[in-house]
Amino acid sequence: MNLALFDLDNTLLPLDSDYEWGQFLVRLGAVDPVAFTARNAEFFAQYQNGTLNPIEYLEFAFGTLSRFSRAELDAWHAQFMEQVIRPAMLPAAFGLVEQHQSAGDVVAIITATNRFVTGPIASAFGVEHLIAAEPELGADGSITGRLLGTPPFGAGKVINTQAWLASMGMDFGSFGRSTFYSDSQNDIPLLSAVTHPVATNPNATLAAHAQAHGWPILHLFDD
Repeated sequence: MNLALFDLDNTLLPLDSDYEWGQFLVRLGAVDPVAFTARNAEFFAQYQNGTLNPIEYLEFAFGTLSRFSRAELDAWHAQFMEQVIRPAMLPAAFGLVEQHQSAGDVVAIITATNRFVTGPIASAFGVEHLIAAEPELGADGSITGRLLGTPPFGAGKVINTQAWLASMGMDFGSFGRSTFYSDSQNDIPLLSAVTHPVATNPNATLAAHAQAHGWPILHLFDD
């Protein structure tokens, strides 16, 4: 039995779903366009250069979501899926996921982006298991603004993956082969924990690290 783990943003998708969700809220007029766009761009830049404080960002993201009813959020997310996400779900990504599923691998998406944004995306890829940042929910399903558990960011991805595997009575050693696909240097801890790390659409920092360590590099969206 083998394990296949996928990062989501800029790995299976040629965009960052978290950032794009924020920009979608701006286009809807649901948030202040100037202040929100500036803060969203600041966090996005921090993520790209590896300096993001995940708790600070998630408190910002969940705080924004908590201002709206769950019915509003779900209706907006359905629009977001049709207008932004589904057009970006490309055959190469579907094919890679299906390759592992057809082989009988245990397949999961692990992302620092929150479950509200990414749950429907994982479902659209046909992936049952999702490890994501978890928002606290009220009794009615509303988002309270608080974060549950350890953010799956950096070393937190290793912690969350280990906890998920333990919940099924397994660990990394339960698999003959474990593969993780990611684009970012932020994921070097989890890439280093699997038997087969694959730098996928890597940024410059991860590409250099992969080359230095002999990791394969996959450009999933090249023509």
